[in-house]
Amino acid sequence: MLEIHDIRLEVESLGLPYRYERRTRLDRTARVADRRLMELGASARLVDISALHFAGKRPFCLEDRLINLEAVPEAAGEPFVDIAPGPWLVSVAPWSAAEHRIRAVGADARAAELLAIPPGTPCLVVERRTWSGGLYITHVRLTYPGEMHELVAEFAPTHPKTG
Repeated sequence: MLEIHDIRLEVESLGLPYRYERRTRLDRTARVADRRLMELGASARLVDISALHFAGKRPFCLEDRLINLEAVPEAAGEPFVDIAPGPWLVSVAPWSAAEHRIRAVGADARAAELLAIPPGTPCLVVERRTWSGGLYITHVRLTYPGEMHELVAEFAPTHPKTG
């Protein structure tokens, strides 16, 4: 839960073949909501990507990602057709901190269509921001149909009892 997982490895751990499909990629100026989300200036430039990850023939995850071109200028030349943005970013732009927000939502019309599920189907949404050196690298929203993903965390007490 507190790690950045490679979706390919998640799918393959289920014993299913993995496939990645980039849907859209756009270089654009950050909108007001983007600037607030990633603490960007008015002229900030982003790469905006939407992609699907498949487990077998079924959509496994919808990925909506923004990449800050100030932090990762190499992203401007990457089409993200043959490689998903997540593993590419890990190899090109090491992050120093991350934040996860996890919640349950009903699939909106767009997510339902792309994930091939009825609108309103329970989904697990993982939103993550990563940054390095004071700059946000990326914001990603991963939407999983509820039955396709689970969060597992192992932990121990911070102050074991003695005695």
